[in-house]
Amino acid sequence: MSYTAPVKDMLFNIEHLARIDQVAQLPGFEDAGLETAQAVLEECAKLNEGVVAPLNREGDLKPSFVKDGVVTTTPGFKDAYRQYAEGGWQGLQHPTDFGGQGLPKTIGSACGEMLNSANLSFALCPLLTDGAIEALLTAGSDAQKDTYLPKLISGEWTGTMNLTEPQAGSDLAAVRTRAEPQPDGTYKIFGTKIYITYGEHDMADNIVHLVLARVVGAPEGVKGISLFVVPKFLVNADGSLGARNDVHCVSIEHKLGIKASPTAVLQYGDHGGAIGTLVGQENRGLEYMFIMMNAARYAVGVQGIAISERAYQQAVQYARDRVQSRPVDGSLNTAAPIIHHPDVKRMLMTMRAATEGCRAMASVAAAAYDAAHHHPDAEVRKQNQAFYEFLVPLVKGYSTEMSLEVTSLGVQVHGGMGFIEETGAAQHYRDAKILTIYEGTTAIQANDLVGRKTARDGGTVAKAIAGQVRTTEAELARSGSDNARAVAKRLTAAREAFEQAVDFIAANTKANPNAAFAGSVPYLMLAGNLMAGWQLARALLVAEDLSAKGQDKAFMQAKITTARFYADHILSRAPGVAASIVEGAEGVTAMALEAF
Repeated sequence: MSYTAPVKDMLFNIEHLARIDQVAQLPGFEDAGLETAQAVLEECAKLNEGVVAPLNREGDLKPSFVKDGVVTTTPGFKDAYRQYAEGGWQGLQHPTDFGGQGLPKTIGSACGEMLNSANLSFALCPLLTDGAIEALLTAGSDAQKDTYLPKLISGEWTGTMNLTEPQAGSDLAAVRTRAEPQPDGTYKIFGTKIYITYGEHDMADNIVHLVLARVVGAPEGVKGISLFVVPKFLVNADGSLGARNDVHCVSIEHKLGIKASPTAVLQYGDHGGAIGTLVGQENRGLEYMFIMMNAARYAVGVQGIAISERAYQQAVQYARDRVQSRPVDGSLNTAAPIIHHPDVKRMLMTMRAATEGCRAMASVAAAAYDAAHHHPDAEVRKQNQAFYEFLVPLVKGYSTEMSLEVTSLGVQVHGGMGFIEETGAAQHYRDAKILTIYEGTTAIQANDLVGRKTARDGGTVAKAIAGQVRTTEAELARSGSDNARAVAKRLTAAREAFEQAVDFIAANTKANPNAAFAGSVPYLMLAGNLMAGWQLARALLVAEDLSAKGQDKAFMQAKITTARFYADHILSRAPGVAASIVEGAEGVTAMALEAF
């Protein structure tokens, strides 16, 4: 099944919701206006449609494999990665100081979506490299930056995150990998890391591992964890590659999905110790790793949107081609393509609306990130940072949970053929499942949303965002169209449900933590639903205005219809979810443990 990048929808969001004209006024982004965005997205689409997307099915059928510690990736991956790196795509939104293009996240995130739609397994390699770049930019020494950043940003080398160990999953306090200081200022690393995405592969000359470990004698728990750079090949003073480091791939996992992505078990120090250098200060590793984690969490949310788009495109094509049964309204007296049937249209609209809503939310979040990092006014930076941080668990949690619903519907549209691997619909469903798990499960995103983003400030930021939603409700009321009134009704009900949930979470997180956290994931889903619905409501207002002016009427009408569908069929779930949060804790907590 081919893939066509939704460039028009992405540019609509970038122009009208993320407001690229305002992003282009930020220092350093003066040349990154709509014209640049369009040129970059169109070029990105060519690479992903023509080179990367055709390898998606191949990766599922011929996954990466390991032999004698050497990982061979799917046929075609190595050449596709070379084209990706040579095109400068790895450095798209990284600083020009180290060879990047310095474009805003507002543009970069749309390119990330295309890459992940084209091939989720392939895209994981650049995704992890981005995280390593972010961590080194923030906490690396000048020597580390000079040694590693130009090669990572050029794509000549790739990066990994090494957190998880057999006994330490989400609870990083249990990390046991140890680091022994050496007289020359380096450290020797010993331990086992599991679930390391692209921990070993054949697509780049070197792999730069960022590894959590404990320096000998460090405090117990998370306060004693440090971060180290441990390259696969040591780097000589002149920048050339030196000896092979003592880090080796023991095996790669056999997975439900993303089969072409090598998920490695890495062994450090079996032959005398892997040589690493400390990033930043000892015992601050978790703090630095969270820089990578936050970059990766947003990116995984984009993966959810990406796989949903791919599943939607395939389902639409199948629904146009598959002839089965006469339409219920009698409009045809012979069997028709199933896209004529109301329930198939309902499924396709659910897929489309959920995907477009989450895409709009992610686009607006990216613009907030750009303002938070580049706006000259400290207060504006602070407000945008708070908004972005509130949205990250929603982009990650809601978009990935949404992708399970969308890819499942994709299988359903195909009927029995969806359950057959040859159609490819099942691959999207299998690939999507990991997205709700890695970089922190949905529950971990929800814990973050409840504890750090809502309870800590008593719901102040959440209520401020609700105030912005209320402004959109007033604009919808002024619009006066039937669609705007209908969307306003649903948006108001969802916003009131959200405020109700915020009050409950803020009041109970300390007073009755089991009650608050029993509703934490529903609260995340409610908040994500509202944010996506709010952005589509804003999109409806723009589309009505542009349609009235005669601009691209077919596209604008489709946007209006999609926003209306989202409001009536998805946003309308919000009040029921709020009731389960505020009144449903007893049902979660009451069952005696021995009764399970």
